[in-house]
Amino acid sequence: MRKTPPSRDVQRERREWQRESDRWTHERHVEKGYRIKWGYVGIAYLVEFMVIGASLWGAWLFAGVYSDGDSKAFYFMLLAPLVYAAVELCRVPLGILARTQRSYAIRIMAIIGIIFAAGVTTKSVSQLGEMMFHPRLMDAAKAKTALKDAQADRGTIDGRISAADARVAQYTAELDQIEKRAAENASQLSALPAQRCERISGTNSRGQRYSNLKCVTDPRTATLNASVAKAGSDRAGVTKALEEARKARSALDRGEADRKVADAEQTYRNSVNRSQLHSFTAMVYGVDPIDVTEAQVHAFLRIFVFVPALCAAFASTILALCAVSVRKTFMDEDDLGATVDPAATPYMLDSITDALRQEIGLAQPKPPREANAASGAVIPIDRRPAGQTSLPASAGAGA
Repeated sequence: MRKTPPSRDVQRERREWQRESDRWTHERHVEKGYRIKWGYVGIAYLVEFMVIGASLWGAWLFAGVYSDGDSKAFYFMLLAPLVYAAVELCRVPLGILARTQRSYAIRIMAIIGIIFAAGVTTKSVSQLGEMMFHPRLMDAAKAKTALKDAQADRGTIDGRISAADARVAQYTAELDQIEKRAAENASQLSALPAQRCERISGTNSRGQRYSNLKCVTDPRTATLNASVAKAGSDRAGVTKALEEARKARSALDRGEADRKVADAEQTYRNSVNRSQLHSFTAMVYGVDPIDVTEAQVHAFLRIFVFVPALCAAFASTILALCAVSVRKTFMDEDDLGATVDPAATPYMLDSITDALRQEIGLAQPKPPREANAASGAVIPIDRRPAGQTSLPASAGAGA
């Protein structure tokens, strides 16, 4: 189906309406002395809202991690970020005010406000940057601590082995002495004479006869028996201590310590390789990532955190500043709103013609113009009498 072309009258009205709207907008800008490009301002506000949203979300996560489940502490930690967000929202309007205000005092105050608000934004964005690098840095720190512990264990393994060997030797010597003492006591006990028994008979105080068997033991027997019992108890205690010392000594293996150090170094290297900050720091200082120091990492962290934070703080403000176009001179646009009336065109042309005639010495008296001005007729440029000759070619060329 063929579409019907739009009416020319409608198109003409639309064009006239658009021209009238543009003319009104232009006159309004001329009257104000500046023009704001709201598209750029919208982009600046979009960037601002993204920064504020990310800051509030980061503060929410930060409070959830470090409040330790305390609801009051959680909400206390969110109060300051809300105030910071309100301050950050002032940067774009302050940037527009710094460009549109005519008072220099107000402009200076607006610039100071921009600096203050940018400082708040720098704090919020730098916290987000630190939170971005924090997990990897913590993994690397834990791995490095484990590596230091393994290296310390390997460094003291010789002394620990020597101490364990000394304890084993001591308990072994004590056990040998106990065994020797027990053997001596046993040999002395076996060398003692056997128990002697003899029958004793007689009459008691009642006059009754009695007959008993009396056995006599060597008095050294009891002492030797006590020594043998003590040697047995001492042997049991020393034997248990010797077993524990030998077990502790068997756990001290230099090869095992070396393997623990190697495993810790590999874990630390893997953690460092996953840390972007360690990689960039090693690239800047020209060292292996595992050899960078904590001071170097934190020095580079300041660059990676504060420089982007400053850029984020001033980006939307600079865009808002550039969105305002301020006129520099009175000749850039029609400041006074003066327009040329078409009815005055003949008079202007006549003035130009008279100036040219006076310059070449051919000025003539001018007839009155009231009739022509009243009728609106065009005043001819050449109004010389019919008998006067035309201007020379050179004069015409000079005109």
